[in-house]
This record gives sequence, structure tokens and C-alpha cells, in this order.
Amino acid sequence: MTLHMPPRGGVLAFPPVPRDPGFGVYVHWPFCAAKCPYCDFNSHVRQKPIDQDRYAAAFEREIAEAARRSPGETVTSIFLGGGTPSLMEPATVGRILDAIAARWTVADGAEVTLEANPSSVEATRFRGYRAAGVNRVSLGVQALNDRDLRRLGRLHDVAQALGAIELARATFPRLSFDLIYARPEQTVAGWEAELTQAIDLAADHLSLYQLTIEEGTAFHALHKAGKLIVPDGELSADLYEATQSLTASRGLPAYEISNHAVPGAESRHNLTYWRYGLYAGIGPGAHGRMMGEDGRHAVANEPLPETWLKMVEAWDSGAITDELLTETEQADELLLMGLRLTEGIDLARWRRLTGRDIDPESEAELRAHGMVERIGPDRLRATPAGMLVLDAVVADLA
Repeated sequence: MTLHMPPRGGVLAFPPVPRDPGFGVYVHWPFCAAKCPYCDFNSHVRQKPIDQDRYAAAFEREIAEAARRSPGETVTSIFLGGGTPSLMEPATVGRILDAIAARWTVADGAEVTLEANPSSVEATRFRGYRAAGVNRVSLGVQALNDRDLRRLGRLHDVAQALGAIELARATFPRLSFDLIYARPEQTVAGWEAELTQAIDLAADHLSLYQLTIEEGTAFHALHKAGKLIVPDGELSADLYEATQSLTASRGLPAYEISNHAVPGAESRHNLTYWRYGLYAGIGPGAHGRMMGEDGRHAVANEPLPETWLKMVEAWDSGAITDELLTETEQADELLLMGLRLTEGIDLARWRRLTGRDIDPESEAELRAHGMVERIGPDRLRATPAGMLVLDAVVADLA
């Protein structure tokens, strides 16, 4: 799909995203130049150069094994996440994409996303990724002021972020970038000004995440010691509501609790997760949902890169768990993922999984409190108020 970027403030036209969840392939590159203090992802810093040729060969082997388990699938999206995938050489990315195309049918116009940090961006590498087949880039900008970038442990400054956005717009058909809000000392007015700037810079998609304090991170230790103060629940709710209002008014409404897009430019890969589709997880710490003869399996890989590498070289797979999901577990996952979407969940699909309806008393109570609503006879979604307490809504329905 070829798109021409409009002037800032212009409107991109996209065909509607198909409702079918599709089949995705997630590839995890676990290495970073530095560990951010808020990050609890499977990411690792290594002082010695990474043997990319050896890792590429392992990715090829695990892709082949995943394809053996799921023959006949048509790949609708590929996502290279991390870690920092933009630390990979374009040749490494090319080998991974070639291996996927050799083992599965890849749909025409399939979405191929690569996550990148502004600090690891340079023109020849971006052009190399585009030549390898990447058609969408997701930039980890995180903030548009230097003070907060330093607080968040980012290696880039605002000037580098702006340069990376310009370069990505010029190189790739599609662009998304991330921002984190509900940061220390952040006000609603300050966030609205920053978000307005981000929307002016955006092409077709923004991911806007509330800062969460995750156990095991450097921020968790600081927060526990009283050295990191984040907005309270009321202010966080105000920041969330301001986010929804401003993005909607500027043509990038929320389609998921933290993701905003020009209609038709939603992330096809992430929709596969949220619509409870199937996907292969490749690489250290990657997770997948694969269909076997006995039903849907949850698969998770060894997170330590060096251990995963040896496992794949010995057995073609780095999987450490491979569990058949019960109907109840599948139904709970469908609720947990699908209620994040503004389109909600397909109740007919819920019934096919469980053999029963959503508990009418629980639904009625949540509807009475304005937490959920029906869209026609067979879709259920969380209201804006319900999105603020989504975990509780899911728990009540499940």
C-alpha cells in the first residue's frame, strides 16, 4: 500500500481495517543500549557486540518450527518489537522477513512494523529497513521535553526525536510514535500543550500510555522510597479524559484504551491481539497463541537471550511453556483483550467459546452504573467511564 503524506494537519485516507483478527508474527529483539527505569519488558543491555548472524540463524530456525505447527496460515501482520529492534542491521531484519515469507503466505499489503528509538536512528539504516520490507515504524519518543526525557532515562533529546519523526515520515508509508503521560509534576494544561504538538507531528497513529509503576523496575524502588511522586487517581483520570477529548477532536480517536488513529490506520498487528486472533511469538521472551489439533495453546519462550539461543540451536524452539487453554481461560482472555477496544467484543464469539451468555445480572449492574453498553444486539463494550476502571469491569463480567 502506497500512501503520500499530507501536510501537517491534513487528512490521510485509509480503507477500513478488516474485522477478521488475522494471523500475526511477533519477533522479539531483546537488546537495548540502556535499560529505561520504568521498563519491565524483556530487555537486556550487553557490553559486547551482539552476534547478529547467529541470532538471525536462530530466528530462522524458530520461524520454521512455528510454521510447522501452524501450516496454511496467511500472515496479515509482522511486528518487530523489543528491546530495541532498530539496533538490528537491515540485513538481519531482511533475513527475518525473508524467513517468514518462505514459510507462510504473506498477504498482499501485510503490515510490517519495526519499533525504533530516536537515539538509534540514522538515514542509511532506515532506508535499509524500508528496502527489507518494513512499511510501518513505531518510534519510542515518550516525551517532548528534555527534562522528562532525562527523567525517563531516554538516550535522545527532543531535537533527535523531531529529526527521527521527520526521517520516518519521509521513509515509511506509515508512522506511529509513543508518548508517556501522567508523569511526575505533569498538569493537564501542560499535557494538552504537549499532546497538541504531538498531533501536529503525527502521521496516522499515536500510542499514548499512562505511566505505571511496575514491580522490579528502578521507578518502583524510587516510588516505594517516596522519591518518585506520580499523579494521583483523580489527576490521572483528568489526564486520560483530556487525552481522549483532544485526540478525537483532531481526527485521531481512540480505538483502544491507549491507541489512537486516523480511521483505517489502526495497528493491524495489535488488533490481532485485541480481537483475540492467533499469532506466533519468535525470539527470547516472546509469547504466542497457536492453534493445535486439540485447541488453542498459550506458548511462551525462554526470556534470557543466551539461553534461548542455545535452546533453538539444539531443538529449533525456545519455548518453555506450551499450555492448552480451557474454554474458560479463552473466554477470560477474550474479555480482557476485547474490552480494551472501542468496538468491544463479539458476543456470538463469546458464546461459541463458552457455550453460554455473559452473566445477565453482572451485565445489567454494570450497565446501570454506566460502565458498559451494547452496540446492537451482539456487541458489548466498555463506556468511557468503564475504561477508567477496566480491570474491575472485566473481573465482574468474568
